Amino acid sequence: MKNYTQVYVKNSIEAAKTYCKAFGAEITLEMKNDSGTAYEHCELSVDGEGFLAIGEAKNPCDIEFVHKMKWETMTFNVFEMGTEENVRRAFDVLRDGGVVLEAIHELPWSKYCATVLDKYGVCWWIAI
Repeated sequence: MKNYTQVYVKNSIEAAKTYCKAFGAEITLEMKNDSGTAYEHCELSVDGEGFLAIGEAKNPCDIEFVHKMKWETMTFNVFEMGTEENVRRAFDVLRDGGVVLEAIHELPWSKYCATVLDKYGVCWWIAI
């Protein structure tokens, strides 16, 4: 059995590029809508392993309100990222237009981690 995470966001094509940049991922499957302006379904992989699926959100979402309220309805935990440099890259990419909930810091279970609500309203906990 496998569990594959999918997010539904506005600006899904831009979001896929952002997540590729943040996590060193690549698009391994993409199906765009008829006008080619959004993903019906897109899959990202890291080192050949499925990482995240993305689709265009059908309903509007007020991202400014999500950021203002610092809503964490669900958090994607990306860990064992290998190096502080990898965590820092993801942090810098995800915080651009987003909200930092916890800057990079140390916890008893992780020496280098952070929590960010990205500009699409997706919450990420990233760690070495």
